[in-house]
Amino acid sequence: MKLLFVTLLFVSLILSSSFVQLSFAKRVAPPPTPTPTPVAPAPAPPSFCDSKCGERCSNAGVKDRCVKYCGICCRECKCVPTGTYGNKSECPCYRDKLNSKGKPKCP
Repeated sequence: MKLLFVTLLFVSLILSSSFVQLSFAKRVAPPPTPTPTPVAPAPAPPSFCDSKCGERCSNAGVKDRCVKYCGICCRECKCVPTGTYGNKSECPCYRDKLNSKGKPKCP
């Protein structure tokens, strides 16, 4: 009788310790699924921007600066308004770009 009691006590201790170990075990979360990174649209080809900005800046007083900033805006927006001045409603991205002082960036 005493042996049976000791055996049951011993078995219950072993089982309870295994349950305690399971309850303290850290749950491993599944690895997060990688989110696809958005792919930026390819910039406009330089030849497109060079020709469009050449037309846009043909009457500019400081032609080098005009072509430089027009090229930056063209590569980002992929469009240049027609004519040498105005018509910025044709290209909202070009129209809405501002420099650090809040003035229009694109000529």
